[in-house]
Amino acid sequence: MSDVPALLVALPILASVLALLVGQWRPRAAWAVAFLGTAVQVGAAGLLAARVLGGETVRYAVGDFAAPYGIELVVDGLSASVALLVAVVAFGVLLYSRVAGPREPAFHAQYLLLVAGLSGMSVTGDVFNLYVFLEITGLAAYALVASGESGRAAVGALKYLLIGTVGASLYLLGVGYAFIVTGTLNMADMAGTLGSEIAYTHPAVLTAFALVVTGLAVKSAVFPLHTWQPEAYASAPDGVSAFISALVSTVSAYAIARVIVSVFTVEFFRANPVAQDLVVGIAGLSVVAGSVLAVTQTEVKRMLAYSSVSQFGLVVAAFAIATERAVTGGTVHLIGHAVMKGGLFLAAGAVAAATGARYVSEYRGLASRRPFLAGAVAVLALAMVGVPPAVGFVGKWYIALAAVEAGWWFIAAVILSSTLLTLAYFARLVERMYFASAPTAAAGTADAVGATPDAAVADGSGETAEAERPGTPDRVTPGVVALVVAVAVLSVALGFAATDFAQLLRPTLPELLAP
Repeated sequence: MSDVPALLVALPILASVLALLVGQWRPRAAWAVAFLGTAVQVGAAGLLAARVLGGETVRYAVGDFAAPYGIELVVDGLSASVALLVAVVAFGVLLYSRVAGPREPAFHAQYLLLVAGLSGMSVTGDVFNLYVFLEITGLAAYALVASGESGRAAVGALKYLLIGTVGASLYLLGVGYAFIVTGTLNMADMAGTLGSEIAYTHPAVLTAFALVVTGLAVKSAVFPLHTWQPEAYASAPDGVSAFISALVSTVSAYAIARVIVSVFTVEFFRANPVAQDLVVGIAGLSVVAGSVLAVTQTEVKRMLAYSSVSQFGLVVAAFAIATERAVTGGTVHLIGHAVMKGGLFLAAGAVAAATGARYVSEYRGLASRRPFLAGAVAVLALAMVGVPPAVGFVGKWYIALAAVEAGWWFIAAVILSSTLLTLAYFARLVERMYFASAPTAAAGTADAVGATPDAAVADGSGETAEAERPGTPDRVTPGVVALVVAVAVLSVALGFAATDFAQLLRPTLPELLAP
């Protein structure tokens, strides 16, 4: 069992190489390799989570070189939850890609490489190796976004590459400052050195914190560092959009949380309350700004992308408040958002394949044409709003209570306002599906080639939709519909399980938040 943390990283890398090699001989076999690799990944992550969610921490020294000189993988309740999330979502989206594509061996190799990077970010106990896995994740994500057939996908990937490189460079520069003052890269050792030998108000420590958090905020798409995300999400193939929206920014937000609680610790905020004010304030601004921008969108995938800007702001705010209830709420919302947003992108892709609809106006009458898909979209949308008993409500409730208890009334007000704004943009979608008449055959043909009023409106990037949309919708298999419906049901089931999960996470929190 002690070798399982290494397996979470090594397995998808080996499967990636194998998928690429096997795919040169028999292209269809690459998917089978990816399927087997992600299935084993789910099992390994599940076994590890079952062990550590009772309060135990598993440590693995790479190459038997003991920390702090060697590379250490550390799995506690928080990191195990994220690693399990990565494995489960990767497995689910892979099932979707079997039908929706892409299907090339190179895609499956890149997909597995992204799983390896995300898993490594989840379990690493070393700030430099967090950078290494961050770069693996970024490079694989850039390639996957660019795998779309349109020029728009290439532009989205290029923007993602340029801005993502800036974010990673800022993070690495911050790690350099932290190493200069502490002489170590191990997270636990760095935290101990900062707490015992170096003042938290030391200029180099403040600089390291600012650079590290800013770099990871770029990767998490926190406003105003979010500009890469909407185009990357909207232009990528539907399966890729679902995967990166569910996990890439999610794990980057987890990395912010890990750096705050495991490296700088809550004592840093106590010594530098202005730093905490800035992080919470910017996170709150991201919540509101993301929601406002989402309201203005007409393209469904761009609307969902801006919604993520809002939701990750809420997660960052929770971890910056840094109380047990806030961290619990942030973790619940982080996991819940990955499931809900990944499901919404899967549903958007399925609707586009079934009807050609990619704009809010084109969803009219969807409930009469595709009742199961419309029902799944409605459930996931209401879960994102925070309607109980869905998991979206539970995460927001924990964070709101923690904000009030800690005296952050500003965040409580932000949660309320963002909930109303989230209702505003998802209500438009639900209204179109259930209360607008379905288009006629002639209108449907016009829709398919982009003749609706909304389709002719620029999507915010200065481009119109006509050149990017398919002329003939594809068929959607019952398996894809069943997968989307299952995710919708899961978003509600997780709401009932969230309290039990919070109890399992509780033994981990005192160690994380200890002075």
